[in-house]
Amino acid sequence: MIKHLNGEHETVEYSDNHFIILYDNMEDENYPVHWHNAIEIIMPLQNGFTVCADNTVYDMKERDLVIIPPGKLHSLRSPSNGRRLIFQCDNSALEEIPALRQITRIFSSVIFINSSTNGDLKVIAKKTMLDILDEYFSDSELSETKIYLKLLELLLKVRENQMNEYKNMLKCTPEKLVEYNEKFTAVLKYIDSNYMYDITLDKLAAIAGYSKYHFSRIFRQYSTVSYIQYINTKRTKAAEALLLNPDIPITEVAMRSGFSSITSFNRIFKEIKHCTPSDFKRLYKSAYTKSNDE
Repeated sequence: MIKHLNGEHETVEYSDNHFIILYDNMEDENYPVHWHNAIEIIMPLQNGFTVCADNTVYDMKERDLVIIPPGKLHSLRSPSNGRRLIFQCDNSALEEIPALRQITRIFSSVIFINSSTNGDLKVIAKKTMLDILDEYFSDSELSETKIYLKLLELLLKVRENQMNEYKNMLKCTPEKLVEYNEKFTAVLKYIDSNYMYDITLDKLAAIAGYSKYHFSRIFRQYSTVSYIQYINTKRTKAAEALLLNPDIPITEVAMRSGFSSITSFNRIFKEIKHCTPSDFKRLYKSAYTKSNDE
């Protein structure tokens, strides 16, 4: 299934003018630790399947579902005589639409949907994958659009489930949750617009109207990551786009993305992308050249 692996980086190979791929996979094969820029969703149909990601082992049973965010190191272990759906899609369109940012925040960690998950979410997850399977092989001109819409519905349900869990964890009223949503939406908008500048905890706490301690605690619960991790992820994503331009030096990429030094840029970029900025630039150039050659 992995056709182009360079070190730990997989270049997902979509067919011409398409941005999704679905494997109805029955191979008795294990896949080594790797990462890619695609969203990956796996659901076993016959026998189980094992996914290792974020230092966690997910032993999946039939109709369980795991969503692996872009950039996450993971490996796959397959039993014999099994069958599973492995879906991958380009996520750049989702990231570029501001209205979808609430949904794409689920990509901070692996999502595992199994028998202990909210019943409605598990039913929707199973139905979504089976609908995607039918649509993928339908030969309809609109199949890819329909698949993205089904994916969005699933991700929206996952985000709603997260928000309900946050409400229970925070032990707050619905009114308080609305307040948190409003305040942290304002904070995230500020970060998204100002990631290239120095952003202090004092400034973010002031925007939310909370003490620094309360802000840091609630931000992590609300976004599943710390405010520093969120800022670094935003800066790294901006750096990715700049690195694709061969005329921009890496030092300038670091400065324009908001990193205070080339050292911190290299360290944080590698923590998030599992390769250095130079490696990323080289991997993109290699993938682009291979695509043109083909």
